Amino acid sequence: MNNFSFHNPVKIHFGKSQITEKLSHEVEAYSKIMLCYGGGSIKNNGIYNKVIDALKTKDILEFGGIEANPDYETLMKAVELARNESVDFILAVGGGSVIDGVKFIAAATYYNDGDPWEILSKRVKFTKTLPFGTVLTLPATGSEMNSNAVISRKSTNEKLDFSNPNSFPVFSILDPETMYSLPDTQISNGIIDSFIHVIEQYLTYPVNAPIQDRFAESILRTLIEEGPKLLKNRNDYDTNANLMWASTMALNGLLRCGVPEDWSTHMIGHEITALFGIDHAKTLAIVLPGVLTVLQDVKKQKLLQYGLKVWNINGNDENSIEEIIDVTEGYFQRLGVRTRLKDYKINVHDINKICKRLEDRGYVELGENKNISPDLVRKILESRL
Repeated sequence: MNNFSFHNPVKIHFGKSQITEKLSHEVEAYSKIMLCYGGGSIKNNGIYNKVIDALKTKDILEFGGIEANPDYETLMKAVELARNESVDFILAVGGGSVIDGVKFIAAATYYNDGDPWEILSKRVKFTKTLPFGTVLTLPATGSEMNSNAVISRKSTNEKLDFSNPNSFPVFSILDPETMYSLPDTQISNGIIDSFIHVIEQYLTYPVNAPIQDRFAESILRTLIEEGPKLLKNRNDYDTNANLMWASTMALNGLLRCGVPEDWSTHMIGHEITALFGIDHAKTLAIVLPGVLTVLQDVKKQKLLQYGLKVWNINGNDENSIEEIIDVTEGYFQRLGVRTRLKDYKINVHDINKICKRLEDRGYVELGENKNISPDLVRKILESRL
C-alpha cells in the first residue's frame, strides 16, 4: 500500500426526515443564507417547502437555475449576489451539479486576484471560502462528501475541475425519499457515475491494499444488485437508501487512500460533454469499455480480480477479460444507457477534436501509469464508434 493522508470533515445526516430534524440546527450560527438550486423541481416534490420551513428564522436569498453542467457565467451571477448581500452561508439543494456550483460560488466570492475562472484553468489555490452545506436530492457525484467540483464554461465549450481542502461541505443531509420523484434517466446516470468513480480508484494495478479493494468491490456489487431493482420499484426506501450511500462512499476520499488512480475515463468524458452536450454519465459508459480494452495488458491483474470478485467470472486469459469488459458494458445497457459513439452521432472527425482538446489542455499523460497519450485516446475512442 502506498503512503497517504486522509481527512474528511463532512458531517452526514442520513435517513428519513433529516431535513426537518437537522437543518435548522446546522445553520444556527448563520444569519444570511443563500439557497441555491437547479431547475426548480424541488418546488414540485416538497423538498423546497421543507427547506424553507427549516430556515424560517433566517434571512434567505434564493438563487435558482444552476444547470446540469453548472455554467461559469450563471455561477458568477450568484457570486455577485453573495458579495453584494454579504451572505454568510450557502445551502445547496440538489444533485452534484448544484453542489459543485456552490463550491465554486463559495470560493469565487472571496477570490480577488483576477478572473475566478483561474481556479479551474490555472489550478490557482485559495484558502478562504464561504461555508456551505448540502441537501442531496440526486446521488451520483459524491460531491456532498468531497472537496471536488466540475464547472463548465459554455462560451468556450470547456469543462474543468478543481479540488481544494477548503471546499468540503460543513454538513450534508441525505434523505433517500428525495430520490422518489427523479426521472429514471437521472437514476441510471447516477448509478453509472458512481460505478465508474469506484472503477477509476480500483481498476489500476495491485499495491497490496486489500481494505480498499474490498471496499471498492462491495460498492460495485451493491450498485450492480440494487440499480436494476430501483428502476423496477422506484419508491422502495431501502433500495434508494443503499444506492444513495453507495454513491456517497464511492467518492468521499476513502477508496483512493494508498492506491493508484486512473481518471482518464473522466477526463475524456468531460471533453465529450463540453463539445457535444452528452450527459456526463453517458460519456463515461461510452469511454470506459474502450479504456479497459486498449489497456487490458497493463490492467490485467486487477481486471481479472474485478471479474472474479465482482462478476464471479473465473479465468485468466484474453477470453475472460473480453467477457469481463462485455458484462460491464452490458450492465450499463441494462440501465438503459447507450454505450457507442455512433449512438450519439459522433464520428472520426469528432474524435480528432476531442484528442486535440486534450492535447491543447496538456492532458498528454493520462492514466495510472501516465502512459495514455492523445494517440492512445484516439485508439480508445475509435474502438467505441
